[in-house]
Amino acid sequence: MARILLIETATKTCSVGICEGDRLIAHCEITEDKFVHAEQLHVLIKEVLDELKISGRDLDAIAVGKGPGSYTGLRIGVATAKGLCYAWDLPLISVSTLRVLARGGQLRAEKNDAVFVPMLDARRDEVYTQLYDDQLQPSTSIRADILDKNYFTNQLGDSIIYVFGDGAGKCKDLVDDSRMKIIEGVVPSVGQMVGFANEKYSREEFEDTAYFEPFYLKEFIADPPRKML
Repeated sequence: MARILLIETATKTCSVGICEGDRLIAHCEITEDKFVHAEQLHVLIKEVLDELKISGRDLDAIAVGKGPGSYTGLRIGVATAKGLCYAWDLPLISVSTLRVLARGGQLRAEKNDAVFVPMLDARRDEVYTQLYDDQLQPSTSIRADILDKNYFTNQLGDSIIYVFGDGAGKCKDLVDDSRMKIIEGVVPSVGQMVGFANEKYSREEFEDTAYFEPFYLKEFIADPPRKML
């Protein structure tokens, strides 16, 4: 069974774990209002390795959430994963952050016969999102959408719609749809990355470590510091 280091840093949650086959055998996670990834990611990686009394040389691969999400978080997570792949001579696996989030929402949903809509905050009234069916197969491309009260109208028939992620709160006041159910507290976590990482490892679906970059979806636009406004 493959032993894979898992890293997910696309949101304010910094999540690290190690899986062996389909089992998550070590896990550390921090969620802060301010991004702590630069300070804490390497600490968390050391903690899960120390917990199992292994080194990076005992791993078979590294899997990282590729986004979309926070520019800062993605840069830190992907740069760390790539650096460790070089240092330990390991293949790199990437997993969609939205698909990881969709799996987390599905596990919390009351019904599986539904449409699952992970949403990540993309500022203002915009979210990064993708629609998934009950088998977690995407029915749309990944996109940055602006929410309005008719967002789900004529898209999904009579399906129940589960919405979750740090962008889901924007739906409460903007989207008026009786089919919509918001699940609170769902974050992208490596616990939901395990199956996807193993699938890619078994198919040897690895990234080119030298050229791999996060999936930002939108170009980075820096806001001016508040004191300059």
